[in-house]
Amino acid sequence: MRLQSSGYRAMVWKNGQGITHEIAREPALGDAFLWRLSIAEVAADGDFSLFPGADRTITDGYAAARACALTQLAVLKRTLGSLDKVREVISVNGYVNAIAGFPDSPAIINGASDLLIAVFEDQGRHVRAAVGVSALPRNALVELQMVVAI
Repeated sequence: MRLQSSGYRAMVWKNGQGITHEIAREPALGDAFLWRLSIAEVAADGDFSLFPGADRTITDGYAAARACALTQLAVLKRTLGSLDKVREVISVNGYVNAIAGFPDSPAIINGASDLLIAVFEDQGRHVRAAVGVSALPRNALVELQMVVAI
């Protein structure tokens, strides 16, 4: 995919695996584009579904969040040709399918944040939200939305 710096303000599409992409030009970033990705992690064997605090541990959730981030990095690399085209990670919003009152959603979303910082170093530091929710599509344990500047 080739990104052109003129001719559109935003482009949104979905693929068959439940990944939503949006690329939008952001004037405040000069010639950079913002890329929003949303990915819910459901393992083939179902290990990343169900609820932390009931059926799953924080360690399970951390692994699911890390898997979401790895999937997003794979999509970015395949689409852009190289992760070197990512200027910085702007934000990460993590949603954890949890029981009512579960207090450790941030510890779960650390799985994604820690990976992004390890891969991109200072350019991987980002603002973040980590929210517990009562349900996610396909009973996923974690859904992650990420905005990167390219």
